[in-house]
Amino acid sequence: MPAPPEDLRLTEQRNPATTGIDQLSPLELVDVINAEDDKVAPAVHAERLEIARAIEIAEKALRRGGHLIYVGAGTSGRLGVLDASEMPPTYSVERTLVQGVIAGGSPALTRAIEGAEDHPEEGAAAMDQRGVTERDFVLGIAASGTTPYVHGALRRAQELGAHTGLLLCTPPPKEYLEAYDVVIAPLVGPEVVTGSTRMKAGTATKLVLNTISTGAMIRLGKTYGNLMVDLRATNRKLVDRSQRILMETLEVDRDEAAALLHRSGGSVKLAIALHLTDGDMSEARRRLDEVGGRLGEILARQGTDDR
Repeated sequence: MPAPPEDLRLTEQRNPATTGIDQLSPLELVDVINAEDDKVAPAVHAERLEIARAIEIAEKALRRGGHLIYVGAGTSGRLGVLDASEMPPTYSVERTLVQGVIAGGSPALTRAIEGAEDHPEEGAAAMDQRGVTERDFVLGIAASGTTPYVHGALRRAQELGAHTGLLLCTPPPKEYLEAYDVVIAPLVGPEVVTGSTRMKAGTATKLVLNTISTGAMIRLGKTYGNLMVDLRATNRKLVDRSQRILMETLEVDRDEAAALLHRSGGSVKLAIALHLTDGDMSEARRRLDEVGGRLGEILARQGTDDR
């Protein structure tokens, strides 16, 4: 019997450490999967320069009024949509600032849409539908690196003048390195179950996307130190967190924190600025606008003025 053709994609190769997993006990399965997962963080770290480059591109896009747009299919697409959907409640940004595009549309979030990833023209059409421009950064996500939908979207985004990037978990061909502004390739190795990229590749993808979006938001002044000062208190947990941030940052009691939060419409950042301006709402907004929303600069200037 002739040998099957070799697939050069790392995500499609068999893992020699797991060829007998169907004979393992539950505890042995946990141990072998965990051992493979240990390879993910080092693989992501090896791509630190490229990830930093992606943060720089995303920050520039957002500062000039553009968007960060993820494009993927299957697990890759779902992870992009997930990361994008978490930006508004976490950092009080517009819902469209960070977007996730998945092959097959919204139905593909909860069920497989067979063949949706095979059509590059649909990826291109999605870019037109989103109104992509030269101000945007479009990051394709394709664990195998070959998803036609993703490359169709990236080519169209380039035609529209956008910056583009690709996140994959297999060694990138030279043409990808030449075609896109940034290529991020955490090489996590073959999956525990051959081709099941929702596992190590999916974990690596989640880590990378978390880092890019969080890094961009921090660079835009959405935190003060490591405090989530740009959140909006829209439920009990967030109200409590917001009040505790105000109590710690401003050294006020819970009642005063609650009053500030109420006056600011649930915005922690505005509540802090309001306190620093003795309750002058217009002055609080002016100061925030003056420093581009970077609360740390207001607090630093306040400390200088107090000396």
